[in-house]
Amino acid sequence: MSLLPVLGTVFGLAAGAGTAALYGLTVKAQRPRLVPNEIEPSVPFERVEWTSEGKKVKGWFMSRSASAASPMPGPVIIVAHGWGSNRSRVLRYALPLYEEGYSILMYDARSHGESDVFKTPSGLQFRDDLLAALGWLHARPETDPARIGVLGHSLGGFGAVLALDAQAPIAALVTDSMPVRFETMIEAELKRHKLPKFPLAQIIPQVMLWRSGIPRSFMKRANPAAILQNNKKSGKVPVLLVHSVRDGFIPPSELNHVLSRIPDLPHLFVDVEGHSASEQDPAFWPAVLSFFRTHIKK
Repeated sequence: MSLLPVLGTVFGLAAGAGTAALYGLTVKAQRPRLVPNEIEPSVPFERVEWTSEGKKVKGWFMSRSASAASPMPGPVIIVAHGWGSNRSRVLRYALPLYEEGYSILMYDARSHGESDVFKTPSGLQFRDDLLAALGWLHARPETDPARIGVLGHSLGGFGAVLALDAQAPIAALVTDSMPVRFETMIEAELKRHKLPKFPLAQIIPQVMLWRSGIPRSFMKRANPAAILQNNKKSGKVPVLLVHSVRDGFIPPSELNHVLSRIPDLPHLFVDVEGHSASEQDPAFWPAVLSFFRTHIKK
């Protein structure tokens, strides 16, 4: 009896098992950890919700004129969290901004916190969820549509930069600890899940794009450095980029990558340990508050 048919069957089964395992690893890497909101704002707030591509998004709105019968339109800052986080984890940004006199909108991106689960989360989804939040905010009487700022942490900042490319009505943008290269995001998530960088960092992105139905043409446009360069040339939206020199999750080389193309882009390197602690640096709040005060004129 010839061994060729047997060997063919064995190799076929092995290949099938390998493909299934790779798909499973992609699903795992593309599934953010679900973290419950364990704290609430210490200032008056309203529980709000809207939909983003048919999925329910839940958030908090802290209006500075909530007690007024006919609120006057004023500046609002949207605080957008990153991958595997939620709105309560970025209250560290929201409350100081509220105390400065800004209304604040926060929300859980899909597949995070209390919002509906989305099968294939991605940076593109973070953009779309921010666009949906802007749409909701425009209908509020407390909002001056010409004075909406955004502070985005990590992938929340990435989604906000993609929103600039979609002509989002943002008057000023601050990003903190933002990844700008797709490979950096993949490697960070593999590290979080304790999965090997090689060869998964090369293979998983291709499976992820296929699974998400994201066209390659979009991936060519989803380049924050190029978007920020075009935005700087046009002078459309003021941007301030912040990153810690001791961020071990999304390295500061991401900000350096942007600065290699746009050396004069406003930025701030802070010196604190970790991916989620920039606001603890003494230079952070003076720079951020001055930036928003200048560009959305509290």
